Amino acid sequence: MPFTLLLLLADVILILHVLFVAFVVLGLFAVYLGYFLNWQWVRNRVFRIVHLCAIGYVVGQAWLGAVCPLTTWEMALRAEAGAATYAGSFIQYWLHSLLYFTLPEWVFVVVYTLFGSLVLASWLVVKPCKRAS
Repeated sequence: MPFTLLLLLADVILILHVLFVAFVVLGLFAVYLGYFLNWQWVRNRVFRIVHLCAIGYVVGQAWLGAVCPLTTWEMALRAEAGAATYAGSFIQYWLHSLLYFTLPEWVFVVVYTLFGSLVLASWLVVKPCKRAS
């Protein structure tokens, strides 16, 4: 496969990864903001279940010490294309790049777990509708 196609696929995976992270993070903010602004869509049961499952997957990976498969796949494509890769998790790499420091893996486990707990708590604070609308 041509290296330009491999890099394109790696970039597509990176974009999907960014969108997944944005959905998890911004989804929680939207739920709480929607509670105060009376947005009914944040109570949509399907949205809330998908959001809870997304952060649950991240928390499970963190507790198991697993690297996200999207990161693994992206790095494999970049390596196959002969491009530079990075080590560790997607979040860890970008935090390092943005904040200029690296944190131990246990810090990410704690942060993911706390964030997942906030998502779970949102089910009590901003109760989803009983039926999908």
